Amino acid sequence: MSGHSKWSTIKRKKGALDAKRGKLFTKLIKEITVAAREGGADPEMNPRLRLAVVNAKAQNMPKDNIDRAIKKVAGGEAADYVETTYEGYAPNGVAVFVECTTDNLNRTVAAVRAVFTKYGGSLGTNGSLEFIFDRKGVFSLLFPDGQDEDELTLELIDGGAEDVEVEEGQMTITCAMEDFGNMQKKLEELGLEAESAELERIPNTTVSLSNEDFTQVMKTIDALEDDDDVQKVFHNIEANDEQLATL
Repeated sequence: MSGHSKWSTIKRKKGALDAKRGKLFTKLIKEITVAAREGGADPEMNPRLRLAVVNAKAQNMPKDNIDRAIKKVAGGEAADYVETTYEGYAPNGVAVFVECTTDNLNRTVAAVRAVFTKYGGSLGTNGSLEFIFDRKGVFSLLFPDGQDEDELTLELIDGGAEDVEVEEGQMTITCAMEDFGNMQKKLEELGLEAESAELERIPNTTVSLSNEDFTQVMKTIDALEDDDDVQKVFHNIEANDEQLATL
């Protein structure tokens, strides 16, 4: 299993086990709000909003919640969120990239810095991790029944896919950030619907940890993800099967 695949598995398993639905819905509503304000309240005309709605539905967010969030933006009632990122290191040299959406930058940076400090890490300067992470489009969907894997892979490569992984009936497609829109269109042409589609930060160098160190670093990741202002946390841990099982 590749490092990217294991990294994706960590993300997928953590998501599946996340019982804090309220916090998850808060993060999804923020993304819908920002997307609607940025590109308009019509998902058909706004690719980012359309994607946010798809991801919200994939997490079983009620349609009423989604519609209400979009209407608030259209009516000028939504909170004024801004997007920001923070970069730092957890213990044992683990690189951590944090994406946030907030209505109070001072509160957010203080909270993120506090987490790094509490768990023995350090908050760095923006741009300090650019050499570690590449921004990629990542699509996840069920592998379609009766489809020839090689033929489908060639079709997806034609649409801009750089990597296609199929594992336990789940297909993960990775493409360059610039090909994200093309990949969306290709899946639509093929009649395939992604369960999730996101721009993610994929590590090009990874760090292997002992089980004890892995547990400690994951406390940092969990604490960051628990903050309402934090949308996504990316890291470069190369986890082994035993460590994945603990999630």
